[in-house]
Amino acid sequence: MNVLIIEDEVPAAEKLERYLKRYDQEIEVLDKLNSVQSSVEWLKDHQERADLIFMDIQLLDGKSFDIFDRIRIHKPIIFITAFDEYAIDAFRVNSIDYLLKPITFTDLTASLEKFDDLKRNLGSNHKTDIDINAVLSHLQQKSYKNRFMVKLGEHIKSITTDKVAFFYAEGRNVYLVTDENRKFIIDFKLEDLEEMLDPKVFFRANRSFVLNIDGITDVVVYSNSRLKVVPRLDFDKEIIVSREKVHAFKDWFSGLD
Repeated sequence: MNVLIIEDEVPAAEKLERYLKRYDQEIEVLDKLNSVQSSVEWLKDHQERADLIFMDIQLLDGKSFDIFDRIRIHKPIIFITAFDEYAIDAFRVNSIDYLLKPITFTDLTASLEKFDDLKRNLGSNHKTDIDINAVLSHLQQKSYKNRFMVKLGEHIKSITTDKVAFFYAEGRNVYLVTDENRKFIIDFKLEDLEEMLDPKVFFRANRSFVLNIDGITDVVVYSNSRLKVVPRLDFDKEIIVSREKVHAFKDWFSGLD
């Protein structure tokens, strides 16, 4: 079996290759790629050589979903992801599987056995191509986190994302601020939240803020081609959209995909 690995972390890619060889010495890793651009270029010329693709979601120059905007992939894919357990469980029913980092040999074995079962069930007279666009659509619709658990004294409370005005980082802490202006520390980095939250609703404005579109009352043109966001809540910190994100923010704010 010929395998392509798309993974931007060198140790993770090497570990995956070791596990593949441990599973089956006959497996050949055709290449290890670390970016959207290199993956598109490789797939344009060599996709037919691959029987299976392992694909990390976060790459050096963007998310792996960007690859599908530039080239049609018709090979089975096993995603490598940092999504939480709920997202992983939601997509175990698909023919394409997901490995949660850090990858274990047991999980890899289960995924490869699932792939082998798929090939056997399809039969030798059928192609093993999978409609990746349909699976991605399913992922984008259902993989977003819709509630957060927070502590309130000795009590635990669940807050749905529609009640979140914004998230912000201060020092080592990340805070969830509700639409009632209540603040809670959560155990996620802003980078994690970008992966977990619906991008049509939430936007990473800068290093410190992830905003809910329903929590914005005004946007004002600011100095040096930046934008200032005015939240619906009374808040003592300025929220400035960084210059490099202004164009993306305008698209998001206007409802463009």
